[in-house]
Amino acid sequence: MISVKRFHFNPYQVNTYILHDESGECIIIDPGMDSNDEKQEFDNYIESNNLKPVKLYNTHAHIDHIISNGYVCEKYGIPLSAHPDSTTFYDNAMVYASTFGFKMEDVKPIDDFLDDNQVVEFGKSKLKVFETPGHADGSVCFYSEEDKFVITGDVLFRESIGRTDLKTGDYDLLQKSIWEKLFTLPDNTTAYPGHGPSTNIGFEKIHNPFVAIGKDLD
Repeated sequence: MISVKRFHFNPYQVNTYILHDESGECIIIDPGMDSNDEKQEFDNYIESNNLKPVKLYNTHAHIDHIISNGYVCEKYGIPLSAHPDSTTFYDNAMVYASTFGFKMEDVKPIDDFLDDNQVVEFGKSKLKVFETPGHADGSVCFYSEEDKFVITGDVLFRESIGRTDLKTGDYDLLQKSIWEKLFTLPDNTTAYPGHGPSTNIGFEKIHNPFVAIGKDLD
């Protein structure tokens, strides 16, 4: 069974996730630590739970979600996986960091590319990757069928969706990603977003004003 630990980091309150199971192995998703205190809080959780990080994943490459990629990969000796369509954001990350007030010493390049419907594994657990563009090129979600949850990044929030006025944003494409990928999941699937509280797919189908369909798709 996968345990999901959520942190709220940096001025944009990014949800950084550590996923681990009974094996002790863990993966890290969207490390948004922007201070030494935040890094210490993050590291303390890993140490106190005797976890072994094996991989870093980004749901997308907006600067608030990747600010500590380099720190995590160097400290724990792990590779970074992300979708190839997000490459342009990594290429320009130093500019974005300066624009949004982040201190970034270097940019960790992608080690492994993620594909739509790919299955990634750690410990005794598996996650399926969904390509979900619209908020940003290269956006992906991570789904656990067994544990009934999906990490949605900035694609789907509780009663909201990711903004589409930034570079490569596309409102129609984002709706399509949600309707065709996320809203085909069971209603009782918990959605862990990139910002804000968790929700579930059934609730969003009915109550989300941007994408609600008002009925079950199953």
